[in-house]
Amino acid sequence: MNEVPNRSLAQKFHLKAIFWWGLFLVLLGASSVMTGVNWGEFFTNLNQFFVLVNQMADPAWDYLDIIWQPLLETIQMALIGTTLGTLIAVPFAILAARNIVKNAWVRGFIRLVLNLVRTLPDLLLAALFVAIVGIGPTAGVWTLAVFSFGMISKLFYEAIETIDDGPLEALRAAGANQFQVIIFAVIPQVLNHFISYFLYTFEINVRASTILGYLGAGGIGVYLQRSLSAFKYDQTGVIVIVIFGAVIIIDAFSNYLREKLV
Repeated sequence: MNEVPNRSLAQKFHLKAIFWWGLFLVLLGASSVMTGVNWGEFFTNLNQFFVLVNQMADPAWDYLDIIWQPLLETIQMALIGTTLGTLIAVPFAILAARNIVKNAWVRGFIRLVLNLVRTLPDLLLAALFVAIVGIGPTAGVWTLAVFSFGMISKLFYEAIETIDDGPLEALRAAGANQFQVIIFAVIPQVLNHFISYFLYTFEINVRASTILGYLGAGGIGVYLQRSLSAFKYDQTGVIVIVIFGAVIIIDAFSNYLREKLV
């Protein structure tokens, strides 16, 4: 008796799956036509990828002595940029939180500014700061600072809006001003979230700072761009291995710290 309903449900599930997969393929094909993507050319030249990998598989290990300093510079750029962005994001996040600022106009304006900042791609920011301050790590630091500010501020004010309002109301009833409420009722409840978001953004910025080097924003990305432009794929292989190892170590250390905060 139960086999018929079960079979009917299975048929409905399969029909839905076929429909959504069919819709996905149609949209994929339409997007490829509109953007001029040539899938045949991709698969035809796929062997070039394996040629490059084969050349990178024999790294020039003597190149390590040259790239240690740029790698350290990349990590320093990410750390300084994340720290600057975080320090600027904290007051903006407080002003954007619904349970802290009751004025909808002020809160809406702050959120509009934050939304505008988040719409700027990091590569566009890098190009702008390279034009302003010149080629070098300074442009990378300010690029990562603005990028971190836009992302962290949103994460921060969303975390603030989830806190328990009891301590806030108790301090206000006791006559505390807004600054005291923030220091003694808001910050203690979200401090662990703040540190976790800082570490998460730092991980992202380490990866992003590598790409920013292509635009002259300093760090190991500059050397990656040079090796690729000069077709020295043995040097490229060393750089990729070093970046991969650094990212794994930073991710593991960051995950360890976040677990300790929980």
